[in-house]
Amino acid sequence: MNGSLEIHCPGCQKPSLLVREPVYNGFTRTGEILKCMTCGHTFEDEQSVPFVHRADVDVFTDEDRSEKVEVFSEGEAGRLCRHCSMYVVNPFLQWCAHHKREVQATDSCDQFVAKGEDEGEASLPL
Repeated sequence: MNGSLEIHCPGCQKPSLLVREPVYNGFTRTGEILKCMTCGHTFEDEQSVPFVHRADVDVFTDEDRSEKVEVFSEGEAGRLCRHCSMYVVNPFLQWCAHHKREVQATDSCDQFVAKGEDEGEASLPL
């Protein structure tokens, strides 16, 4: 299947677009008809369609790309509340079980306990 839809139709001798019209037998698709949008000239198969080929234009090179930007330093993003074992999410609010207050996913604090660490060490204050 060619990605281009532009053709030079042998029927009307004009530049046109290719139309792929599905053919059905009841509710089952059995194939497709390839035809010119301008005059309706049909083609036997995709190999007989005279597609218009255009040269690819490379506007940008690898030298034009900017350097990769690192927003967080190593490990800095890992201490956000959304990665903490005390972070509770429900459909209405985001909650810190340790401080018993509403928080945002991008907040952070000194009592951070990663979700993968031993949950028994992270005790709630009574």
